[in-house]
Amino acid sequence: MSDKIKVAAVQTDPKLRQNRNNLNGILSAASRAAEQGARLIAFPECSLTGYIFTSREEALPYAETIPGPSTAELTPLCKQLDIHVIFGLLEKEGDRLFNALALVGPQGVIGGYRKNHLPYLGIDRFVDKGDRPFQVYRTPIANIGMHICYDILFPESARIMALLGADIVVLSTNFPQGRGEILNCVARARAIENRVHLVLSDRVGEERGFAFAGLSNIVEATGEVLGLANPDKEENVYGEVSLAAARQKHRVFLPGEWEIDTMADRRPELYGVITQTGTDAN
Repeated sequence: MSDKIKVAAVQTDPKLRQNRNNLNGILSAASRAAEQGARLIAFPECSLTGYIFTSREEALPYAETIPGPSTAELTPLCKQLDIHVIFGLLEKEGDRLFNALALVGPQGVIGGYRKNHLPYLGIDRFVDKGDRPFQVYRTPIANIGMHICYDILFPESARIMALLGADIVVLSTNFPQGRGEILNCVARARAIENRVHLVLSDRVGEERGFAFAGLSNIVEATGEVLGLANPDKEENVYGEVSLAAARQKHRVFLPGEWEIDTMADRRPELYGVITQTGTDAN
């Protein structure tokens, strides 16, 4: 495993209920990113299906399984170009429906993620809550964690993945216009507080009168923004990150006088209230 890896956040404008056209766009954009040397390529939330559905019944015909037809089409490209791709879709399992991500590599589907925190917005009004814990996938290029949009406002999400050994945390979003700067501030905070690299892929465009923020970006584990997209056009942004930097939680600024360790300095015995349900912690 090489220490340095080039990553890409792909900012797209998927069309509602046009899975075939959207998948073609994912395949093309992944190929372009690979030509620029990217090994990990992340797409937005619901980049296969679109997001502003008006009912569960409307959305279900556009949902797929993981593995499924779209991951099967993506696998040969990943093998040919030696890349790993994360894209958003609606996942079905029996009579259940999830807002999900799929992670595909040269050997096929590596894993998936089902959105755990659901806002009252778009398809999230009608899907089932994620039923799996946060997970980190150990791949030949990096240890990768995934979450979706609203999840980032719950700091426990990224912290859990950091504790599980993530080098890179991917956030695929459909963040609304006017909120992009807030999202990016939070993304930088999550990278800094967990000492992980964060790849944020948001979408652009408008869907049923709802506009999206764009501003996809890549944040290095120190909080430095390595690449930032425009708010209003499809494009790829790139950054090269060091796995060693993400794994070095103990930082020495002045030996014996100024040292910090993001993980070892935690006080879990004081954090019990975090796991309590409801809004009254008293």
